Amino acid sequence: MKKLGFGLMRLPLLDSNDAKSIDIPQVEEMVDTFIDNGFTYFDTAYMYHDFKSEKTAKQVLVCRHNREDFCLASKMPTMFLKSDSDLERIFTEQLDNCGVEYFDYYLLHNLTVDNYAIAEKYNAFDFVLKKKQEG
Repeated sequence: MKKLGFGLMRLPLLDSNDAKSIDIPQVEEMVDTFIDNGFTYFDTAYMYHDFKSEKTAKQVLVCRHNREDFCLASKMPTMFLKSDSDLERIFTEQLDNCGVEYFDYYLLHNLTVDNYAIAEKYNAFDFVLKKKQEG
């Protein structure tokens, strides 16, 4: 198993002052090269690139490659949780953003002391375990 991942956090931009101005043709080429060299792990998150990274993953990866040819990880943004219902709402939005029915890996994002307390308050650990059991 190759142990290199492709992060969709700091992608090339068309405008260095606009995090949403992702250079899609360049990222498509990068993704294709990564997969062509036998690598499969891609990592994104809800807020990367000013909330555009997951949609970019859909555009450059999911819509262009067979789902069984890659693994996709995203993360629950613990810092944005304000209620228990945010967990399911954000998770469903993330699946839609990425254009997938499941994540191969799903993480709790940025577990600082404060965010860990938020994750505990809203039962985020149980939520992730439940999603794993649902398969």
